[in-house]
Amino acid sequence: MATAGPTPKSSFSPPTGDKQQLRLSWRSTGLSDIGYVRTVNEDAHLDARENNLWVVADGMGGHSFGDKASQTIIEQLVDFRPGADMANDIQDLERRIITANSECRRMAEGSVMGSTVAALYASDPYCFFLWAGDSRIYRYRGGELTQVTEDHSLVQELVSMGELKREDMERHPSSHIITRAVGVHTELQLEIQYALVEPGDRYLICSDGLYKDLTAAEIATGMGGASIELAVRSLVDHALQRGGSDNTTAIVIQAEQLPA
Repeated sequence: MATAGPTPKSSFSPPTGDKQQLRLSWRSTGLSDIGYVRTVNEDAHLDARENNLWVVADGMGGHSFGDKASQTIIEQLVDFRPGADMANDIQDLERRIITANSECRRMAEGSVMGSTVAALYASDPYCFFLWAGDSRIYRYRGGELTQVTEDHSLVQELVSMGELKREDMERHPSSHIITRAVGVHTELQLEIQYALVEPGDRYLICSDGLYKDLTAAEIATGMGGASIELAVRSLVDHALQRGGSDNTTAIVIQAEQLPA
């Protein structure tokens, strides 16, 4: 259960214009697999479609209690309920994740107990993306796949500086080094973005165990499945067929327009 936490200091400002007259319903399905190498699944996910909230957290491999770190994030978010004010909802979600950061540091007792997090919250006609680390959110719209989050990682910084090509990120020897995560530093700076939703949009939230074994084209093909259930199953199965060297978690979400 979430506990009272500090007031977020994010510079994020939610949209203030009049909402479009667009009423959406959301369908979703999630799947997590331990893979063929790890002995513990350090991934955790939340499919709270009744509250328009979906989360993937990936406990950091090589650190103690990675599974507890990812589960701590989910425990802070599981009782979130949307309110009447969109801005307050985003602040509430940010506060809960910051509280998870403090809880992880308290339980670690001087060690490191960390996890990435990627969350999607829908508030018609927008969806909001909150993340820290290299778990990702993709949008599939009109047959095209777009990565809507940007990794907090060393290789992403090299790409941004023009010192590394994007297609070489996963093969770089420092691809495992992330620069931001829940539980690692005293203060957590979440990144928050938003986008207008179009009916038919599909979103994928996933841990790195999925996208590190698949190309963007393969993810796009999987996201184009006849149903979201087939999409998530094919994506996870495809990643496992590449070796299953890591935990693999995916949630696929689809927006559909309700009658006026």
